Amino acid sequence: MHGGDIIGEILQRRGIRHVFTLCGGHISPILVGAKKHGLHVVDMREEINAVFAADAAARLTGNVGVAAVTAGPGVTNTITAIKNAQMAESPVLLFGGATATVLRGRGSLQDIDQLSILSPITKWATRVTTHKSLGPTVERAMDIALGGVPGPVFVEVPIDLLYPEEIVRKWTMAEATMKGPLGDALRLYLRGHLYRQFEQPHVPVHAPELPSVMDLTIPGDPRAKVKEVAAALKTAKRPLLVLGSQTLVNEPTPVRVADALLELGIPTYLGGMARGLLGKESDIQFRHERGKALKEADLVIVCGFPFDFRLKYGQAIPKSAKLVGVNLSSETLRKNRLPDIAVRMHPGQFLVDLARHAGSAGADRGEWLATLQKREDARDAQIEKDGSVSSAKRVSPLKLFLELEKKLSDDAILVADGGDFVGTASYILRPRGPLGWLDPGVYGTLGVGGGFAAGAAVCKKDSEVWILWGDGSSAYSLSEFDTFVRHGLAPIAVIGTDALWAQIARDQTELLGDDVGTVLRDTSYEKVAEGYGGVGLLLDDESKIAEVLDEAKRIAKSGKPVCINVLLAPSDFRKGSISV
Repeated sequence: MHGGDIIGEILQRRGIRHVFTLCGGHISPILVGAKKHGLHVVDMREEINAVFAADAAARLTGNVGVAAVTAGPGVTNTITAIKNAQMAESPVLLFGGATATVLRGRGSLQDIDQLSILSPITKWATRVTTHKSLGPTVERAMDIALGGVPGPVFVEVPIDLLYPEEIVRKWTMAEATMKGPLGDALRLYLRGHLYRQFEQPHVPVHAPELPSVMDLTIPGDPRAKVKEVAAALKTAKRPLLVLGSQTLVNEPTPVRVADALLELGIPTYLGGMARGLLGKESDIQFRHERGKALKEADLVIVCGFPFDFRLKYGQAIPKSAKLVGVNLSSETLRKNRLPDIAVRMHPGQFLVDLARHAGSAGADRGEWLATLQKREDARDAQIEKDGSVSSAKRVSPLKLFLELEKKLSDDAILVADGGDFVGTASYILRPRGPLGWLDPGVYGTLGVGGGFAAGAAVCKKDSEVWILWGDGSSAYSLSEFDTFVRHGLAPIAVIGTDALWAQIARDQTELLGDDVGTVLRDTSYEKVAEGYGGVGLLLDDESKIAEVLDEAKRIAKSGKPVCINVLLAPSDFRKGSISV
């Protein structure tokens, strides 16, 4: 077996079904080996989008997402996506090609120190140096990606460890053309080098230790702390749950977590990847006025959600409330705000265990739920009222999303990639189920759309996949329509075109009196998608929203990707929402 065969066999055995890539001579055997072992090789148009696709696959499957890119610029093109995966806690395995081991550091094509670049933004970055260490290194890398706080890993595989041995020997010895004693010495050295590469027994790789269940930096047994939280919950009159993405990281059966939440009956706010956990609607799920609810709560349980800017670095929760923090990361549990009860364990498992100990017991929370529901209903009514106002020209984003909310299928997956346009959508669109909302996460990366959609479409072939793109963010990955067409994927992209980087422009213009750097063009994005083989639709009339959305759904069901270019009317719905 050549190196590509070894990698393909391991990935297949470990349940990986897709490898995302942009081809290169350094990594060709990985792609051939993956295909040989039955994996779907999805070749993208940008290396960064290959990693975004692997990230989405990891989130949707609970397994490692795998990408492979060529050496040098192929690897460096993935940096933003790898950093995004690190901050989103996604278990991604990136294979990077590299020059032959004997040529490293001698000026070979695309030869750079890749480990120094990837090490700071991955859980583990390593280089394979012998053929027999390739398999164990890949196995170890996958374990590390999934273990503890999940995250990305990088494995550099030199070209001479991937191609068949006879080819590598031929290539290597062809370099020894020098005559005389020096030539003889060089040939002897190269033969010894080849022997070490292919015959040297595997030496265990130096890798981080996987974390143990107990963590001495967070004192106390997590199981005992679950009981402590259950006791506090029984006396709380205004408890509140805030759930973040980590609640569903590596969670193979989200329904058990949802069932636990329903059993507990605690008012719940869902953020990030946890959105959709309770389905489209639930009596305990709330989306609006979270800040007010936090200020009034007497017990706040924050699961898989850091005390970062979204919770005002912990200050959104009053000191009078008992605060519980649940996270896989000891560092996160200690950052900005120390919880009264810090529990280091998987947030999803914590909720399942908490429901078993506490159930729905506790004080009557009818009045508390009614207060929150009244605010929820009032905010929804205001949005409906604002959305009922017709625009003289172009299309109101509120009206668009109110109609799209009615059209989403029960299995819809929403890929969020934009600023103001996507921010508006988040107030209106209700993810239909667990993992039905994919956004970049806390890094706030623009450009995830094409990659995330490719990952979602190949992992959930029968689901309706929507990309919500601002016109600014769409340009990062609109080229992936070519990938959609070639691989028979049919997501529906909705581009909100207001010819602005609107989230920045609105406040920059008001605060600084200048829109410099924020103005775009009314580009015909639907024609760009058509150029890549997709179907383009233009929506510039509010009266045709329902008609165009229905047409897009029909086309997507026929197996063709669709791009709806929506010409947006100006909106101040999210005025003052700039994030810095």
